[in-house]
Amino acid sequence: MSMVIQANRQSTLSPRRLQARDRQHGQVMVFGLLLAGAVATALVHYFEAGKVLAQKTRQDHVLDAAAYSGALVQARALNMLAYINRAQVAHQIAMAHLVALGSLAHFAGMEAQRASLSNPPAYVIAMHFGAEHAAAYLAALQASGLEYMAREQGPLAAAYARHDELNRSVLASAASQVANRFAESRDAAMQEVVRSNYSGDTEFRLDVFDDNAASYLSAYFGNRMLQPFIRGLAELYEFLEPRDYMRRSLFPVSARCPTLRHELRRRGSTVLSEQGVWQSTDTQSYHALRSNRWIGCYYREYPMGWGWIPPRESNLLDLEYVEDSPDNFAEQDFWRWVRESTRWDIANSGGNPLANSWAYRDKQRWEGGGLPVFHDLSSSGRASTAHFTVSLQRQGSDGLTLHSRSGAETYFRRPHDRMDGLRELSSTFHPYWHARLRKPSAEGEK
Repeated sequence: MSMVIQANRQSTLSPRRLQARDRQHGQVMVFGLLLAGAVATALVHYFEAGKVLAQKTRQDHVLDAAAYSGALVQARALNMLAYINRAQVAHQIAMAHLVALGSLAHFAGMEAQRASLSNPPAYVIAMHFGAEHAAAYLAALQASGLEYMAREQGPLAAAYARHDELNRSVLASAASQVANRFAESRDAAMQEVVRSNYSGDTEFRLDVFDDNAASYLSAYFGNRMLQPFIRGLAELYEFLEPRDYMRRSLFPVSARCPTLRHELRRRGSTVLSEQGVWQSTDTQSYHALRSNRWIGCYYREYPMGWGWIPPRESNLLDLEYVEDSPDNFAEQDFWRWVRESTRWDIANSGGNPLANSWAYRDKQRWEGGGLPVFHDLSSSGRASTAHFTVSLQRQGSDGLTLHSRSGAETYFRRPHDRMDGLRELSSTFHPYWHARLRKPSAEGEK
């Protein structure tokens, strides 16, 4: 029924209205095509924008990786300097032990000679100072000839020279290379990271700014800067402690000086000179109490052993000695020679001046050039991190130039807190250097 009514309505339309209605069908198609084109254009636009965004995001990640790698190279360089500095200090402590061992070896050889001559006799030492001291004196006979170990061309001197060469030449040269290439090695690492992520012939430009690497490290002369530190470390070793000992006889000797006794004095020390070279001395003397009407009570010294290893170019230890002491006093009284040739106070002195003089006469000078040059943070670097900002420019696949910036830094942090609760200052003597990213600075900003 409805179909009949619709057919009747169409039959009542005029021919002109039918023709106009047929023309409207083409206009709808045009609008549809235009809409489809606009949608397609928008899709292409968003697709290209997505590609650029993806490339930019990847480039940002690549640059972050490069910046972190650069900071990591800096951290490894600073940790390497820390290990080198610690190795140099360890060599110095080893050299101190060698010098102490040298003076002790020379001392033992000289003591063996005096014991063989019974000058002084062992029974006198036993009577006044105890059997254990006499036994030690006679035991030196087994060390006869041991002084060759301390000679300038001996094995101990040769070992000392090897330590000195490693310290001042090999390790110092390695530290200089690490410090001088601090920024260069970092930049090369960042270039390699970017290059490995963009294979082919892709060109890029990597610029570093807000960079304090050039002024972060400084070279220091070891003689001035390292001396207090090494001297403090030497105090931790019992073998390097002062070897001072004094034993007094229990028996009175002279009515003129009833409070005085014969004395057995042992003296020895290993020190670092102002020129940064180790030296060591060891002496032992029997001081027999004497008296006469001209000078009263005094001590007649009988050296029992001596040894002195001084540096070649350095001030000697501040000891009482003379350069031309006699080998014996058969032709002149000891006290008279002292009064005429020295300024020694043989009535009250607590040292071994005659043994020192013989040690100076027989001294063995070892080769040594002082403390090495070392690298540490500059004054400006101690309060800051080794930081930088890096920018990357690269042409994308669509011809657009993409820009990215990233920042990183190398910082100092202990793996655990100090036991004393104090904050550890940054330095190149502890390998506690790490890397991390940081907020990049604007180009030209400091």
